[in-house]
Amino acid sequence: MDITELLKKPHLSASAINDYIDCGLLYRFGRVQKLPPEFKADALEFGTVIHRVLADFYQSKMMGDKLLLKELHELFEKYWRKTAEGRTDIKYAEGKDFEILLSEGKELLTVYYDKLPDDQFQVLAIEEPVAFCVDDIPIVGYIDLLEEDESGTLIVTDWKTSGRAYSLDEVNKNLQVTLYTMGLKRNGYADREILLKFDCLIKTKKPKFEQYYTARTEQDMKRTETKIRHVWEGITKGVFVPNDTSWKCTGCSYQTACKDYLEGSYDQAA
Repeated sequence: MDITELLKKPHLSASAINDYIDCGLLYRFGRVQKLPPEFKADALEFGTVIHRVLADFYQSKMMGDKLLLKELHELFEKYWRKTAEGRTDIKYAEGKDFEILLSEGKELLTVYYDKLPDDQFQVLAIEEPVAFCVDDIPIVGYIDLLEEDESGTLIVTDWKTSGRAYSLDEVNKNLQVTLYTMGLKRNGYADREILLKFDCLIKTKKPKFEQYYTARTEQDMKRTETKIRHVWEGITKGVFVPNDTSWKCTGCSYQTACKDYLEGSYDQAA
């Protein structure tokens, strides 16, 4: 299935599904009306840069090489400067700024480099596109890292940059890797064992790196199919329920539009 063609049409992804479930108004503003966000969160920009560095790291591994820690630091600084230096639309969390995050990125990558197990997995792909349908509902995504162990088990890794450790419940119920499993099963890997892994770089006062492993059952995937159908039905019927009690509200980049909408001053035809 051609993901390029699917991306041109209405479709769902893990982030789209989560946005809709978290707050229908967030989904409407960002994905239907495509309103420009009021700001860019520093954590999102930072995570994107870390992601690019890890992609380069595994690209080198796939070619039979291993980057040095110094090279990871240089890559992070290059990408961070290109991404964030001089920008006024990035909203930094209290106590953070461009230089502090430049330093924190290098510290995180040092912990990652030192703690990363020498697993000997074979790298199969980086940013591997996944596309499939539930009924006629297109689902798309990109697997951060796809590897294979000596027994032939596929290892799907999702890179996360977080301010805290993950709970077991969050790992076992994560929608994104469930969709990856469903996509692989529908695209030639139905008979392969698939192991899911989160590589989490945790931005605590003392930076940490933790790995979490999980897997998905047929029941997990059936439950997700049901969720997909209901989300799609709500979107196609134009049902976008605001959730102004979410803990995510304080970091939402549509706060002004949300306030206007809820207080009746928003242009409903926009």
